[in-house]
Amino acid sequence: MFIQTEATPNPATLKFIPGRDVLAGGTADFRTRNEAVASPLATRLFAIDGVDGVFLGSDFISVTKGNVEWQHLKPMVLGAIMEHYMSGAPVSDEEDSNDDGAESYDPEDEATVTTIKELLETRVRPAVAQDGGDITFSGFRDGVVYLHMRGACSGCPSSTATLRNGIENLLKHFCPEVTSVEAV
Repeated sequence: MFIQTEATPNPATLKFIPGRDVLAGGTADFRTRNEAVASPLATRLFAIDGVDGVFLGSDFISVTKGNVEWQHLKPMVLGAIMEHYMSGAPVSDEEDSNDDGAESYDPEDEATVTTIKELLETRVRPAVAQDGGDITFSGFRDGVVYLHMRGACSGCPSSTATLRNGIENLLKHFCPEVTSVEAV
């Protein structure tokens, strides 16, 4: 089994591509060992000292490190991913995705929210997945779109620029009701 690795814009996160499906639908973001109990793969990765986050996409795994160097951590992560796939264990014991969070918006804004979600789904999420992360809709109030940064996007130094220069401009262009975008 050959596992590719790719750098992400977040220096604390590496993207691992096992060449196999990871999640059939959606994404799953685990920020703690306790959150990862439903995923044998994430649990195995959190058992490695220095792993601070695990994000599962459709065909990739993003791992966020703590206060260790990648040169020491990367071989252990590669080994854990390989062991997991060789074991035949499922990636997750429960529903694949944990990207459905609570959404907050006025029902009168349903048409605008539908447009925002469609733009996120078709233009934003595929682009940030290339960088090992995800961005999901959290809410819309008084012209402000609230987004949840996940995986490599969470804590990334360039995430503010991505929100302001990329996503905000895109949403303003297609939805004049949008005045700004904020991370939650």
